[in-house]
Amino acid sequence: MRLDKYLKVSRLIKRRTVASEACAACHVKVNGKVAKASYEVKVGDRIEITFGAKTVCVRVLDVKEYTRKEEAAALYEVID
Repeated sequence: MRLDKYLKVSRLIKRRTVASEACAACHVKVNGKVAKASYEVKVGDRIEITFGAKTVCVRVLDVKEYTRKEEAAALYEVID
């Protein structure tokens, strides 16, 4: 699954266009490297998203095309 779609499906970022823009602005890193929106997300990847001064780090636990709001948090775990 593409990185921008994963960020939207997992609800880490609200809209796919915003996720794509964040990737283009180099605010998203995967496994320590700046990633494009087209990066293929795999289970075990470490995603780091910078929101202004705040940084969120997550580990991918599952990749699904669609998920309900209540189940979205099960797709990743927050790490520090």
